[in-house]
Amino acid sequence: MAYNSGAVAAAAAARQRMLEHEEEEQMTPYSNDELQNDWEFKIVRAGYRAFGSPDKLNKLVEQEKQAGWVLLEKLDDSRVRFKRPRSAGANDAQLVANGIDPYRTQYGAQRTIAVIAIALGIMFLLLMLGIITMLTVSPR
Repeated sequence: MAYNSGAVAAAAAARQRMLEHEEEEQMTPYSNDELQNDWEFKIVRAGYRAFGSPDKLNKLVEQEKQAGWVLLEKLDDSRVRFKRPRSAGANDAQLVANGIDPYRTQYGAQRTIAVIAIALGIMFLLLMLGIITMLTVSPR
């Protein structure tokens, strides 16, 4: 039985996203203060474990600070949670006019694009291996 490596990779990526979402919902409960004082929260995701690099993490934190977001926690090398008071949204129109998306949730290339690129790379390598094998096999 032949498997489509792209479909297998896409299914694995979908399962990983589902597991991460479940983890995010259960991982860190918000305090009563955070919930009662009108905070808003977001998670910024990155492909390739970008936040394992302190420089990239610091860059993200500085960028988000422009929109009033404060680092709440680093979930792992691909996910970081932020919070800000809803009142910080008063400056959002000016930020958007300056090319800053205060509600961005993606840092760098999207995971889906990365998974597709990896799947295509694997398929290309398998194709090349097949061609090389066909060319090197001596006819009988």
